[in-house]
Amino acid sequence: MVRHTFEPISPSTEYLSWHQDAISRCRRAIIQMTSLAGSGHPGGSLSSLDVYLALWSCANVDPESPWMEGRDRIVVSHGHTSPGVYSVLAELGFVNNEEAVSSFRSTQNLFEGHIEREIPGVEWTTGNLGQGLSAACGMVLGDRIHGREIQAFVPMGDGEQQKGQISEARRFAVKYELHGVTAIIDRNRLQIGGDTDEIMPQDIRAGWESDGWHVVEIDGHDATAIYTTLKAAGEDKTKPWCIIANTVMGKGISFMENKAHFHGVALNAEELAAAVEELGEDPSLWDMAPLEDRRSRRLESTVPTLPVVENSLKPGTAVTYSAETKTDCRSAFGRALHEVAQATDAVSPPIAAFDCDLEGSVKLGAFHKDYPNHFFQAGIQEHHTATCAGALSTCGVTTVFADFGVFGVCETYNQHRLSDINHAELKIACTHIGLDVGEDGKTHQCIDYVGLLRNIFGMRIFVPADPNQTDRIVRYAMTTRGMAFMGMGRSKLKTILDENGQPFFGADYQFERGQVDFIRKGQSGLVVAMGTPTGQALEAVDSLRQEGLDIGLAHIATPDFIDPAALAEIARQPFLATVEDHSVNTGLGACLAGALFSTGHAMPHLRIGVENYAPSGPSTEVYKHCGLDADSIREKVQAFALERQ
Repeated sequence: MVRHTFEPISPSTEYLSWHQDAISRCRRAIIQMTSLAGSGHPGGSLSSLDVYLALWSCANVDPESPWMEGRDRIVVSHGHTSPGVYSVLAELGFVNNEEAVSSFRSTQNLFEGHIEREIPGVEWTTGNLGQGLSAACGMVLGDRIHGREIQAFVPMGDGEQQKGQISEARRFAVKYELHGVTAIIDRNRLQIGGDTDEIMPQDIRAGWESDGWHVVEIDGHDATAIYTTLKAAGEDKTKPWCIIANTVMGKGISFMENKAHFHGVALNAEELAAAVEELGEDPSLWDMAPLEDRRSRRLESTVPTLPVVENSLKPGTAVTYSAETKTDCRSAFGRALHEVAQATDAVSPPIAAFDCDLEGSVKLGAFHKDYPNHFFQAGIQEHHTATCAGALSTCGVTTVFADFGVFGVCETYNQHRLSDINHAELKIACTHIGLDVGEDGKTHQCIDYVGLLRNIFGMRIFVPADPNQTDRIVRYAMTTRGMAFMGMGRSKLKTILDENGQPFFGADYQFERGQVDFIRKGQSGLVVAMGTPTGQALEAVDSLRQEGLDIGLAHIATPDFIDPAALAEIARQPFLATVEDHSVNTGLGACLAGALFSTGHAMPHLRIGVENYAPSGPSTEVYKHCGLDADSIREKVQAFALERQ
C-alpha cells in the first residue's frame, strides 16, 4: 500500500507504479466477489476503479482512524458500485480483503450489495440514486458549524444524472459556497437499459455549468490526470468542481468493455475462466475454493462498530401558556427550538435548521435571526433538503427540517427512510398537517403521516394536543437521540385545561414517550384523541359528562409507541372511541387497536377521523364537514355508547 496526499504538484513515480499494480488486485477482488455471490455490479465498479483508488489513497482519510474528526468525506452516490469500493478499501487497509470478498452479498456481515455506512471508509449508505451530493453538502456544513473546512468528494454515475435531486443539490452548494465539494461523474455512457443518451438524452456538462459549477473532462483511467484534477478542484476557493471522468464500462476485461449487460450481472463460470486467462495472473491467485469455504463457515465480522455521537443539548425551562392564551402549536415549536439553542450555547449551539421557503409559516424566524449561520434556506427543493439535513444530523449537529406535512413527509419519505438507514438524528417538524391545513384543500392535506412514518424503524412520532404539550415535546425530542417527527396543525388552539380550569400540560407536566395522558377520568367509556382535534374532543366529552354519561378523555401523542400499563387501563373501559385529524385506516385508531390486540385485549371501538379527501375551506368548516367538530364527535360517541347499553 502506498499512501499519498494532494500536496505534491504531481503524483510520484512510486505512487503511479503502485496504482497500476493495485488496479490489478482490485479488479481480481471485484470479479471474485461478484462471481462468488452470483450477483452484483462489476461493470461500473471496474469503470470507477481508477477514481476510487486516487480518492482513498490521497484524500485526508485514515484506515487506522476512519471516523476521525476533520477528515475528508468520500460519498459514493452510485452505491451499487460496492465491489469497487470494497476492493479499494481492502487494498488500503480499511477492511479485510478476504472477508469482503467471501461475504459479499451474504447475510453474515455488512458487505452488502450497496455500500453501507457501517463499513470504515464509507460515509453514507447509498443505492437510492441521486442523494449522494445532497449528503455531502450536509457533511461539509456539519464541519463548518464545528469550525472546520473539509473537502468532500462525490463519485456519481452518469445515468444517475437523470435524477432531479442532483440539480437541487448543485444549486444549494453554489448558494452556500461549498467550494470543498467535488463531484466526479463516471461517464461510461451505459446504464441498465443501454446507452445513457438513448434512454434519456441530456447535456450533463451544460447542466452543471448552468448551476455555477466549474466543469472539466478527463480520462477517467489516467491516474495522473485524475490526481492533478482532484488537486486543482480542492485548491479552487471560488467554485465547486464537477469532473466528468470518461471511462469504459468493464474496463480491463475485453469482453466486458462497453457492454451494458455487465452493469449488474456477475460472470458465469465460462466468462470467469476467460477473465482469469486474459488478466494473465498466477492462476493460484484466482483459487475460489478458500473463499467459498470461508463463505460457508460464516466467520464473525472484523468490522468495528460505528461510533455513536451523543446528544449534548439542554432543554431549557418549559413555557406554560395560560388558560387565556390562544396560540398555535407551530409558534410554540419555534419558541421552544430557539430556547433550546439559547440554553445550550447562546453563541453557537450545535443545532441547524433547514427551511423550504416557508420560514414564516413554520416559525423559524427567531432561530434564523439569532443564528443565521446555522439556518439554511433551501428554497422549494424538499428532496435535497431532507437528505442534506439528514446527513448533517450525523455530524454532531442536531438538525431540524421544518416544512408543511405534505412536503416534509409525503414528498420526502424515501429520503427520510435512507436517513434512518444511515443512523441519522434528524428532527422533522411539520406544520399544517391534517385537515387543519384548511383553505389549501386536498393537495395539502397530510392525513397519512402516522401510517407512513410508522414504517421507518428508527422514527419516533410526536403529535401534541396544544401549545403547552408542544413546548415540552420539542424540548424532549431535541435533547434525546434518534430521529423524530413533530406534527402540528395550522390553527390557533385553546389551551387544554384540567377539571380545575388549569393548563393540563402546565408547569408540573413532564412528558415521556409512550405515556397516555388521561385528561378526564370516567367509567362508562373512553375517548382517545391525538393532536389538533383534542380540544374539540374535550368539548364533546365535557358536554356528555354534563348530560350524565360518565365518559373519560385521554390524549396519545405517540401513536407508534404506547405504554403497556396505560393500554391495560384503556382496556378496562366498556368501549373506546378514537378521534384524529388523520386517515382512520392508518392513524391513531389503527395504532391503538393493534396495540390492544397484541396485548390480548379486544373491545368495541369507534374510529372518528378522516375517511376521504376533504374540500377546501376554513378549518372549522372542514372539521364540521368531516364530523370532527365538537357537536359531531358528541353525537357519534353518544350514539355508540347507547348501542353498547
